[in-house]
Amino acid sequence: MITHEQIAADYQQIQDEICAALEAADGQAKFEQELWERDGGGGGRTRVIQDGNIFEKGGVNFSAVHGQLPHTVKKALNVEQDDFFATGVSIVIHPNHPLVPIIHMNIRYFEMPSSFHNNTPPVRWFGGGIDLTPHYVFEDDASFFHQQLKDTCDKFHADFYQRFKAWADDYFYIKHRSETRGIGGIFYDRLTATDEITWEQVFEFSKAVGRTFAPTYLELVNRNRDKTFTDEQQLWQYQRRSRYAEFNLVYDAGTKFGLETNGRIESILMSLPPTAKWVYDFKAQPGSEEEKTMGLLKKGINWV
Repeated sequence: MITHEQIAADYQQIQDEICAALEAADGQAKFEQELWERDGGGGGRTRVIQDGNIFEKGGVNFSAVHGQLPHTVKKALNVEQDDFFATGVSIVIHPNHPLVPIIHMNIRYFEMPSSFHNNTPPVRWFGGGIDLTPHYVFEDDASFFHQQLKDTCDKFHADFYQRFKAWADDYFYIKHRSETRGIGGIFYDRLTATDEITWEQVFEFSKAVGRTFAPTYLELVNRNRDKTFTDEQQLWQYQRRSRYAEFNLVYDAGTKFGLETNGRIESILMSLPPTAKWVYDFKAQPGSEEEKTMGLLKKGINWV
């Protein structure tokens, strides 16, 4: 039987691996670590990298928290139990280069013990995913990114990629803008054992998603980091970052869960970019790379 202590320990190892890979790729900046404790139970390791050769701001955070769920969260999750345990690794990287994409990854585990008082069985599931937010969408890069995710998914279940890709398209959608946050990726929640996949395989899938992050993202970084760019392209980068901020503050379930369970504010909001701009009623020039990118921020694009 896999314990939540083992899950948390393996997630910490993945955090260590990813931080080492990102530091090596940047070549200058190092992660600063802050250990924190949560009022109510548990804590985590916040690691932030800033002002590097390529990474302007990024976080690779681990948490393992427990305690009692607020009523609002119980209602949102549709559960009856009070006690919970949650652990995970959450990553957001904002590069300083407009031709290098923003990336987000999250792997997480959630459980609630059985409750004699409420006559409810134990609850446990995994969630997570990886999604990419390019400032400029390069179709070859998008195809590579999605192929890497498909390869990981296919090792565990033939339907995972298509299911989780569609889920990401729907989840990372900015309704008030009628556009996707980026080119999607995979997203899944409440994944548990079935007749087709064991609990151990679900856990291995979660770790495989985590270990897909570094080689996939660093390939995209290295493809684009040495390209020259203009002031106008950097302004566009700051405008696209504003969309990222809007999504995280308005729609993101992880942000809401962290705030409502009294999580550490700095860790929760580390996903926000260091600089963003909201240009009033911006219109991309016809035929421009910016217009092309806007035309590819749609659901249902088959990248592989």
